[in-house]
Amino acid sequence: MTDDFPAPEAYAASTTLAHDDSFPAGAVVPPIYQTSLFTFASYAEMEAAFSGQVKRPIYSRGDNPTVQEFERKVAALEGAEAARGTASGMAAISSAVLSIAGSGDRILCTRHVYGDAYRLFEKLMPRLGITVDYVDAGDLAAVEAALPGAKLLYLENPTSMMFELQEIGRLAALAKAHGAATIIDNSWATPLFQQPIRHGVDLVVHSASKYLSGHSDTVAGVIAGSAERIARVNDLAYPYLGGKLSPFEAWLLVRGMRTLPLRMRQHQESGLAIARRLADHPLVTRVLHPAFSNHPGGATLTGHSGLFSFEVEETVDVPRLVDALRLFKLGVSWGGHESLVVPARASLRQAQGPNSMSAFGVTPRIVRLAVGLEDTEDLWADLERALAGSVN
Repeated sequence: MTDDFPAPEAYAASTTLAHDDSFPAGAVVPPIYQTSLFTFASYAEMEAAFSGQVKRPIYSRGDNPTVQEFERKVAALEGAEAARGTASGMAAISSAVLSIAGSGDRILCTRHVYGDAYRLFEKLMPRLGITVDYVDAGDLAAVEAALPGAKLLYLENPTSMMFELQEIGRLAALAKAHGAATIIDNSWATPLFQQPIRHGVDLVVHSASKYLSGHSDTVAGVIAGSAERIARVNDLAYPYLGGKLSPFEAWLLVRGMRTLPLRMRQHQESGLAIARRLADHPLVTRVLHPAFSNHPGGATLTGHSGLFSFEVEETVDVPRLVDALRLFKLGVSWGGHESLVVPARASLRQAQGPNSMSAFGVTPRIVRLAVGLEDTEDLWADLERALAGSVN
């Protein structure tokens, strides 16, 4: 590289994802460092690494070169100084939260938060002496009234299942004014369509299993933020809870992210096309998609993913509807090449501890769609046919 070559953050996202500096032997794909540990040539070299004089991999529960390549790309996309890859989205959420909150602290969380994040807050946090309160984070006045005394404000823009929007810049400023840190789950938008750090949010978490991977073959997470914030993650929760990302899964993530801009454009195009047709369907009472909302929280979104919900008329038999689908498969998660459907009715029956959908009053007539990369017309024909045969 020459001295006048642009810094990585100056590139467009597609270039950041497609371009790499040289790898060993001139490879254009990063090597998979599938090793548990890294050896030293001398005592002096080991001591320098142990004492922190030299930063280099020691053990793959800490740093690993393949994982670092993934972290570097996420940090660049998010406009962050650093990132830390984790074994799952929940490992990212728990490590980020516990880098901020401790015994005696209080978390203020948006309503309609991701179900397993809700279970983390309801089941584990009380055992650690941490209390969690919930608020409609789309209501600035409600958040401001609830913020005093909180150590952390936890957000999603949009929220899970109901896709409510939040003004993350104003919320981050409110939190800062009250001495609280902010974390946001940015899995829905990806860094291509929303960059919360640029709006004042302290830490961004992702379920990298979703759009970042894009192939439904990886379970992973990632946290991005300032070097100081990521150092706090690395100091306690990440290394000792052990939720490290494996080198092979990091390699899969780097590979998957090469096509993220192309995939997100298609998810957006197909998702919007299907959402608009559902909005006009006589058996659909409402479509829950950020593109259809006039809430000012949409200002930080520069695009939309393919995940949204719709509500059906009372005459629709939801189990019959989803069983009739052929291209949309019944399955949790989202962000892969395949289209998926989750009826709230089934989620409301989930037996694993506190249920966020029940707690926040989600109606069983809500159906969530993850629009994949299949042909848009084929997907619509599948939905239209299933809806036609679903009326009692």
